[in-house]
Amino acid sequence: MRALPRRHPFRPEMMLPTLLVLLAMLLLGAWRDASAAGTYYVRTDGGDEKQCNGRADAAYPGSGSDVDCAWKHPYYALPTNDRPRIDGGDTLIIGPGDYMIGWGAPGLSENSTRCDRSATYDCYPAAPPSGPDPAHKTRILGQGFDSGCKAPPKLWGTERVELVFNLQDSDNVEVGCLEITDRSDCVEFHTDSDLRCERDSFPYGNWASIGIGAKRSRNVWLHDLNIHGLSGRGVMAGGLTDWTIERVRIIANGWAGWDGDVGEGESSNEGDIIFRNVEIAWNGCAERWQTGEPIGCWAQEEGGYGDGLGTGKTNGHWVVEDSRIHHNTSDGLDLLYMDESRTGTTVVRRVYAAANAGNQIKTAGNALIENSVVIGQCAYFHKKFNMTDGDMCRAYGNALSIGVGRKHTATVRHNTITGEGDCLILTAGGDASSRIDIQNNALVGQPDLTSGDKGEMSCGHYADESKAVVTFSGNAFWNVKDDQCPPGNLCRRDPKLKGMDMADFDAVPLEGSPLIDHASQLTEVTSDYLKHARPVGAAADIGAIEVQGARAAAPAAGAVDSGSEPQKTTGSDAGAASKGAPAAEQSSAMTIGAIVIASLLAGGVAAVARKQRSRSAA
Repeated sequence: MRALPRRHPFRPEMMLPTLLVLLAMLLLGAWRDASAAGTYYVRTDGGDEKQCNGRADAAYPGSGSDVDCAWKHPYYALPTNDRPRIDGGDTLIIGPGDYMIGWGAPGLSENSTRCDRSATYDCYPAAPPSGPDPAHKTRILGQGFDSGCKAPPKLWGTERVELVFNLQDSDNVEVGCLEITDRSDCVEFHTDSDLRCERDSFPYGNWASIGIGAKRSRNVWLHDLNIHGLSGRGVMAGGLTDWTIERVRIIANGWAGWDGDVGEGESSNEGDIIFRNVEIAWNGCAERWQTGEPIGCWAQEEGGYGDGLGTGKTNGHWVVEDSRIHHNTSDGLDLLYMDESRTGTTVVRRVYAAANAGNQIKTAGNALIENSVVIGQCAYFHKKFNMTDGDMCRAYGNALSIGVGRKHTATVRHNTITGEGDCLILTAGGDASSRIDIQNNALVGQPDLTSGDKGEMSCGHYADESKAVVTFSGNAFWNVKDDQCPPGNLCRRDPKLKGMDMADFDAVPLEGSPLIDHASQLTEVTSDYLKHARPVGAAADIGAIEVQGARAAAPAAGAVDSGSEPQKTTGSDAGAASKGAPAAEQSSAMTIGAIVIASLLAGGVAAVARKQRSRSAA
């Protein structure tokens, strides 16, 4: 009988090489799955879903089915039955041209449960499927996204569609190089019947309510977008986690630019919410869709809204930098609804905020505002664009409004701030554990238009029923109410800026300015508003700009041309002048002052009503 093979004893360590090989194979397979994501194409000369499979950047040849060619409309990739034809991690490239979004556009699903002629507002595209992870995003991009985005494709909404682009419940998504708009001058629910959108009977017209809508969405990158002229909001997005917005313009949307109030209990954000190189302007105004001219501007007194960027109650770590927020019909940047019971923070850095009709910048909780130019020309819209005086200098038009809670710290440093409202800096809230440090700012007062005929100047700082500890060091106070100037600051010395009047304010110090080399040393601030080195010379300069030879000047709030859209600005050009509407005429202090008081009394009602108007009710 043949002997049985000898059995060796089991030794676990002998299995280790095998396990490592298996693990490597699994990881390699996962990498291959992620790297195998497909690329699909849309172009105006493409075909439908039967003619083309979307897998080639080619026109439909005129015959055949399932041909390797592009679809002719984004709906074929993202149909209204909410079953996308692309998978998570895929890329969709949209070619040049115009693409109508809404009822009547090619590619609408015939079996959609939400889109039909009786519900045209629901005929928005499906949301892109979520990418598998943050490193492998689903990408929706205009052609040219990788070469400067010089001619982005245009998605334009029609027949009162609720959203032009849908990001509801989409995670790990990139959207870039698109223009998002409509083809109507109307504003939803506007009090002017000539501007009010048709909502009661079909056809409704070539208007759309919201450019981009999002809820419950994580790890999204928006870049190189031009969102303008919508009848409601440019962006309505809340419940976000880790979003980055870069090189995006949100211009002349009839209700608001970026509205983060998407519903009670759904609006709070988490993680890093970053705005970089954005422009948010002229929101609260209708837009002539063929020319870009702002018209019919309105805000809360007339039943509208008008914030450039506002949120519901929110958490998160917000960063807004290298950006321009100007000529909105209410507040410019409104982050006053940060949840003080949470760990959220706000950083505003190298921001130009000017000529917004309410407050220019509002924060709450832990905050840092630095190297920014803040021009509180809150009465800019006086006698312009049909704006009522009751909507100017809302909340007394304070340039900065800083709220703190218990154990919070806010720092305001190296800014140049002027304004024609009640005060340049208002602080509120907090207790003895709260701290507000105001350092190295150039504070330039103007006649206070909210004081009526009293002839007062705007105050430098006012603490509104606040017990927070406020410190001042290295600031320059000029032309402020009652010559306010705490010890340790530069008092009653003309700062000699390039432009000192409200309508042509220019933050660049001239030769011989006392701001030069007189700041308190802050070693952590190593650059200025224009990203130039700080300090230069014996010490840093007070204010936003460090003098160091010839450079571009910070713009005046009204130094712009009439009848055209503001130009796109990026990077260190964030201080360049933009085109828009002309500078304000001399405002009537008595009229605006009296109306401000009345509008404050009605403000609580207006604040509740402004976000509650139905957008999709039949």
